[in-house]
Amino acid sequence: MAQETYDAIVVGSGVSGGWAAKELTERGLKVLMLDRGRMVRHGEDYVTEHKAPYEFKFRGLGDKRNSQSDYPNNALANREDTKHFFADTKLHPYTTPKDRPFAWTRGNQVGGKSLMWSRQTYRMAPVNFEENAIDGHGLDWPIRYADIESWYDYVEKFIGISGTAIDYPTAPGGKYLQPGFPLNPIEKDMQARMAKAFPDRPLTVARMANLTQAIGDDRQPCHYCGPCGRGCSTGSYFSTQSSTLPAAMATQRLTVLPDSIVTRILTSESGERATGVEVMDANTREKRSYNARIVFVCASALESLRLLMLSANDRHPNGLGNSSGLLGKYIMDHVGAGGAMATTKGPQTPHIWGGRPGVMWIPRFRNINGDKRPDYLRGYQCNGIAFNDDWQRGARMPGIGVDFKNTLRQTGGWHVILTGSGEMLPDIGNKVSLDPDVRDAWGIPVLHIDVGLGDNDMAMAKGGSEDLAEMLKNMGYEGVFKFPVGKGVPGTSIHEMGGAPMGHDKRKSVLDVNNRAHDIPNLFVTDGAAMNSCSQSNPSFTYMAMTARAAAFAAAEFKAGRL
Repeated sequence: MAQETYDAIVVGSGVSGGWAAKELTERGLKVLMLDRGRMVRHGEDYVTEHKAPYEFKFRGLGDKRNSQSDYPNNALANREDTKHFFADTKLHPYTTPKDRPFAWTRGNQVGGKSLMWSRQTYRMAPVNFEENAIDGHGLDWPIRYADIESWYDYVEKFIGISGTAIDYPTAPGGKYLQPGFPLNPIEKDMQARMAKAFPDRPLTVARMANLTQAIGDDRQPCHYCGPCGRGCSTGSYFSTQSSTLPAAMATQRLTVLPDSIVTRILTSESGERATGVEVMDANTREKRSYNARIVFVCASALESLRLLMLSANDRHPNGLGNSSGLLGKYIMDHVGAGGAMATTKGPQTPHIWGGRPGVMWIPRFRNINGDKRPDYLRGYQCNGIAFNDDWQRGARMPGIGVDFKNTLRQTGGWHVILTGSGEMLPDIGNKVSLDPDVRDAWGIPVLHIDVGLGDNDMAMAKGGSEDLAEMLKNMGYEGVFKFPVGKGVPGTSIHEMGGAPMGHDKRKSVLDVNNRAHDIPNLFVTDGAAMNSCSQSNPSFTYMAMTARAAAFAAAEFKAGRL
């Protein structure tokens, strides 16, 4: 195998990998960033970005006659305008127990899921770092909000967050771009109704990594085109391509290799240090290795765990960093905490293509401020939107001819909807392992994902639907419909995390307070795998802050000669 040497290797190029590359290069290190997927060039490779529905054979919705089994886990993954950003499960399979399905959505390209994430950007609150210790579920975080607060500030300033600061215990504020994105008239009316009916539950626009002001010359304000999941050539939303990758490349210390599947992390003979990685070319299957004094694993939570397990050797027979036996344990996702919908009156105007890149938001209000639920622990945040039926309603209506088409040119009925996203309790029984029998298209063992919702999770979902239906009724809406709560499938929130918990005691955790493996002090894991709990908040912002914090620590240790 040919060998090349770098100061640091970063495995993965999504929100965490991009931040690792930026921070390490800007702090003087020569870095190699590897991604198993293809190169996606900013702007140039957003091939469907501004196409209108009529430019797609199936109007961007996909051929409904085809099986969705190859891209089963996410609505965007099945659409002809976005499916090219998602991993095909025929090539990238995984297994689950028959009675515990899991929906695993992956984006295998340079930029990862940063190209099509929802961009809701919230800090975890102080209480979220404390509740594991308070109620005894999961492992206590070795850090608290104060340890990461300045890193939230740091990342926020660079990526640009639009939103509104509010004084609420589960919604710590930051510095947001002003003005934020506006609510539409129906949503403003909903905000007023909410303030009157539930003054202790704030409703505002979501905090979004979408710009309302330019940042430099290359990132311009959002132009409301609508389909954010296709890529954003104006850099109006944060992605690796628009933000961290250009910053890292500007240092001239970064090398990016796409189509590079990292099959193993290499270690010294003693097993006490990572020495580099073994890589398979995704196209030719040729193998080579690269050396480095630091390795950052940022491949997305479950893929990072898979790589650590694949890297088992005589010194680490159960996977790298697994002397505690906890590698792959405590897997989490957010719980779909129910929802409700109602009808309302609104203006009848011609339908407009495009729209605001975000929704409304209600921070978690359960089990805080003295609100104690007898049926479940912790809580959920809410998203909401007021919307009208568009032209697609024609697929569900009878009619033909000119009059029918003219009807579809007008707005249909107006609706308001609230949905909950809740915290899944950490559970050691929710775990991943390598499947001994199934391999992917490159002959590499796949993950077996054994994760299910617990009683607390299901109680939260049931309670959420009841709460949100009650809220809509008390706000005076008509035709309130409470969403039924089924068994639930973890993974559908695409917020999979956990499996390499942090802690002070190496006997009870995988990573230390700085996200480095207790067993291998030059190996860092900074994506969702490092989460000890998932809180109620969308997690990507926390991954970025944790990565920036860990990279600063690693760079300082490197310069001091301790790595």
